[in-house]
Amino acid sequence: MALFEIRQYQVYPGKMDEWIEFMVTRVAPFMTARGMVIPAMFRGAEDDNLHIWIRRFDDEAHREQLYKAVYESDDWQTNYKPTVRQLVDVEKTVVHRMVGTPHSPIR
Repeated sequence: MALFEIRQYQVYPGKMDEWIEFMVTRVAPFMTARGMVIPAMFRGAEDDNLHIWIRRFDDEAHREQLYKAVYESDDWQTNYKPTVRQLVDVEKTVVHRMVGTPHSPIR
C-alpha cells in the first residue's frame, strides 16, 4: 500500500504568492523529475500563511530513497533550500505519514 505525506507549512506573512510560484515552477518540477509524486497542493482559505501539500511514495524504502536523491543533492542544497528558508518557517513544519484506508479514493 502506498505511503503518503501530508505536509503542513507556515509561510511567512506576505510571502504566499511567492512561495506558490516557487513551488509550482521550481520545487515541484525538481522533485517530480527525481521520482516524487505530488498529487495535491492547497493554500489556506482562512489562513493566508497556511500551505498544505501531499506526496505519494510506494513505501517507506521508496520515500527514503527519494529523500536522499532530493535533499542530499548539491542542487537542492544550493538552489532550493536557501529560498525555502526565506519563504517558509521550517521550524513549524508538520509532516504526517499516512496510508489510505480500503475505501479511500487515493491509494
